[in-house]
Amino acid sequence: MSTIRVVWGTATAPTAMASYDAALAEAGVENYNLVTVSSVIPADVDVEAVGTAPDLGPAGERLTVVEARATAAGPARVSAALAWARSEEGPGLFYEVAGETDGEDVENRVLEGLEAGQELRDWTFHEPNVCVETARAESGTYTTAVVLAVYGESTPIV
Repeated sequence: MSTIRVVWGTATAPTAMASYDAALAEAGVENYNLVTVSSVIPADVDVEAVGTAPDLGPAGERLTVVEARATAAGPARVSAALAWARSEEGPGLFYEVAGETDGEDVENRVLEGLEAGQELRDWTFHEPNVCVETARAESGTYTTAVVLAVYGESTPIV
């Protein structure tokens, strides 16, 4: 694994699952089986905010991610945030927050969470990065906002 890519998307659809699938499509990861992990960044791995993932392998394979995801039926607002920081020692942390709220709220909460996680470790951290996606769900629709950290490329699931 050489790169962790941060991708994001929002979408509206007639059902909750359809809006989630469409948000994953906007992020470029709709054709994979997502496996979520906790939030440690391995040492010596680059983290790049790219928006939409490139081709990461054959459809149906496993893709390891840290995921912030919010879905709501309208009228509502959804926001998802992912923050990360590397340490001088090499490893780093991702933290994620999502909910039916505005982008400023999730950004504040994700940075507070990241700071709390940093305090648990005996590492010296660099300044954090943050990515926030916010969207409004209109009445009669579902909307999803996602931000994901995608670890490397896909691997066979069977």
